[in-house]
Amino acid sequence: MEQATPQISQMNVLRAAPDCSCSPASFTRSVSPSDSLEAPMSIVNDPQAPAIEALGKCELWTHRILIAGFGSIGRGVLPLLLRHLEMSPRQVTVLTAEDRETEAREAAVEYGVGIIIQKILPENYRELLPKLLSRGDFLINLTVEVCSWDLMEWCRQVGVLYVDTVAEPWLGGYTDPSLSQSARTNLAMREAVLRLRETETAGAPTAISCHGANPGMVSHFVKQALLNIARDTGLETPVPTTRQQWAALAQTLDIRAIHIAERDFQVMNERKKPGEFVNTWSVNGFVSEGSQPAELGWGTHERELPADAGTHKDPLAPGIFLNRCGAATKVRTWAPLAGPFHGFLITHNEALSIADYFSVKSGSQVIYRPTVHYAYHPCDDAVLSVHELAATEFAGKYTERLISDEIVSGIDELGVLLMGHRKNAYWYGSRLDIDTARSRAKYNSATTLQVTAAVLAAVVWAIRNPTRGVIEADELPFDEIMAVAQPYVEPVVGEYTDWNPLQGRGALFAEPHVVRDDPFQFANIRVL
Repeated sequence: MEQATPQISQMNVLRAAPDCSCSPASFTRSVSPSDSLEAPMSIVNDPQAPAIEALGKCELWTHRILIAGFGSIGRGVLPLLLRHLEMSPRQVTVLTAEDRETEAREAAVEYGVGIIIQKILPENYRELLPKLLSRGDFLINLTVEVCSWDLMEWCRQVGVLYVDTVAEPWLGGYTDPSLSQSARTNLAMREAVLRLRETETAGAPTAISCHGANPGMVSHFVKQALLNIARDTGLETPVPTTRQQWAALAQTLDIRAIHIAERDFQVMNERKKPGEFVNTWSVNGFVSEGSQPAELGWGTHERELPADAGTHKDPLAPGIFLNRCGAATKVRTWAPLAGPFHGFLITHNEALSIADYFSVKSGSQVIYRPTVHYAYHPCDDAVLSVHELAATEFAGKYTERLISDEIVSGIDELGVLLMGHRKNAYWYGSRLDIDTARSRAKYNSATTLQVTAAVLAAVVWAIRNPTRGVIEADELPFDEIMAVAQPYVEPVVGEYTDWNPLQGRGALFAEPHVVRDDPFQFANIRVL
């Protein structure tokens, strides 16, 4: 990397040298945007326009914000932050690696934010971050291949608020062959984050772990879905206010399985080329998590572990993993527009956090827990990309193509499917289309706006509640979060279905492994 260049005329850019000898005070900022800049909306005939406009400036913010990582989510959340926080763009700095320098430079010109081109590494973050953040500031960590819990620990020591969208290890942590399969799971990553609580003191700065769309917003969808099912099945219940009450409600309703069921219908104007990996969000992020072991929260109704299942040392661990990667494992699921579909069982933090949150325990025994996992059908070109990479045992070379402007149509149907209750199955979630997403927030697609709206909501909540320490999405008040996020991800809908994973099975080929008397066993849901 070239040596530090403190000032670039009319650009608020600082390129850090390898020794991190950068000084934010030494670089200039663009003078074209005003200090009262607001990111404009171009909403036309959108029924959500009044609700979005009514959010206004959610909070006054007088400290600094550092956006670490400027891929699709970093770029998409910036206009939301400027629209809904009472602050100057001069308070915001973007820290990103060289692969996103072009986008960062554009943001510097358009919005007047500062940018620093430097990759965060294990050997430099303790020197780099103090030059950009101090007590009372905010770190929004949207990086890949940067250890979340190391940054959270640093923020706690300094007194900096923190939000991220994934519990991420340092580069290589997902695929290190020297690690056990258990050590490469999201359960291990989640435990590394939660261990920070062991040394946490009262009044520790708020650090919200894993709060994008999923993990994140889907945890709030689950709570609203439970209330809707209770209402529609005639169960009179007050809105739960504790973890134990929420778990008891799920148990009473007999929720046996929860899918984070997502079907991305977005299409682009130029199809994938051989050797390309195409996606509507981070290619590196998708490939990394797809290379981890398939993982799921394991319910108490399950009768038998899969033959290739692995378990963790802790007998109370909320999940299991499979000895195969998630991008090579498929499950059956359902969503209203898609109908029945096959999705990849990609490991995600919410599979563990939701299963854990809704566990009912008696002493040292778990007496109720739903099976929870992701069932993901990305856009069609991403599916083709996965198949092509799978042929190389996920070790092939590829060219990345992160699509945004190239998308010409489509909806990202993202929600939660709750199964086993008296009305069989209920899907609740967002059906956001690309045109609506673009009109509501610049530099967003249907996929990214579902994430960036949730990040915005988490930031606002942390500003309002700055001393809550390490906290997961499931522990946040769902109504307060959705009050900020939901106007951006509407339409949010709920729909019941009589679908189950046994429908149409066995007509052409015998399937002796299915469990006929309990449709929502994982053995029926998994595609073999």
